[in-house]
Amino acid sequence: MTHSFTGRSIEDARRALAARLRSAGNDSAELDARLLAGAALALDLTGMIAHGARPVTQAESLRLEEYAARRLAGEPVARILGIREFWGLPFRLSAATLVPRPDTEAVVEFALEISRSLPISNRGIRIADIGTGTGAILLALLHEIPRAFGTGTDVSPEALRTAKQNAMGLGLTDRATFVACNFAAALSGKFNLIVSNPPYIRSADIKNLATEVRDHDPHLALDGGSDGLDAYRALIPQAAQLLDPGGMLVVEAGQGQVHDIETLMTASELTVERPAKADLSGILRAVAARKRPP
Repeated sequence: MTHSFTGRSIEDARRALAARLRSAGNDSAELDARLLAGAALALDLTGMIAHGARPVTQAESLRLEEYAARRLAGEPVARILGIREFWGLPFRLSAATLVPRPDTEAVVEFALEISRSLPISNRGIRIADIGTGTGAILLALLHEIPRAFGTGTDVSPEALRTAKQNAMGLGLTDRATFVACNFAAALSGKFNLIVSNPPYIRSADIKNLATEVRDHDPHLALDGGSDGLDAYRALIPQAAQLLDPGGMLVVEAGQGQVHDIETLMTASELTVERPAKADLSGILRAVAARKRPP
């Protein structure tokens, strides 16, 4: 069955798209339809309301049909639009990056709370983001801490290109650098704060993830090995070496992983001082530990 939005009013086209998404079982049909229609028509919410009675052109209809087909096939709205908001900031995406999720904002919140207690030199706070992806965690922190400087690492050159674009778009290129390496292998010097959202899905569980994640997020950024902890085993000892005395490591955790991660932190002679921080769903999501002075 062929659908066409051509000649319909913008408001009618948006409603029709929402109905199609809803009938396909989409739980966020209204929001998705508004975002996709706005992108296809190059209008923000105010523009869509103001021009709601205007007919949709043929070119706009074709674009909206393409977006609708991709969404109905399970592609996330953020992937279709190529951009996702995180911490109130816009982040471009690429095939090599995860879509930043609200859960990860718990890591930013925890890191900001911790940053107030860090021993800081005149150089300001030095931050490392291991496996930076879009740069979301690092750039959100730099946006909030004016005297901070940061380095993001990623094994993917494409992800690093995306992170650099995001740093440029947010006006943070003077305080952010990016390095291609596996976890923190190429970093040197000392950092006051190290953050990471590493791969933590058990390999066998990837096939059970939602279509939006399983079929569209890079598996390299999801697969945490047989028990989901491989990345932590690699990055926690590296971070322990790179932290200044008194510095802190904050990582994102998968559901039920907090105890195992804290055990790995303690094994690397880091001290767990604070309880893990929950995300908006109540799942313990951010885990932190401090490097004690000698």
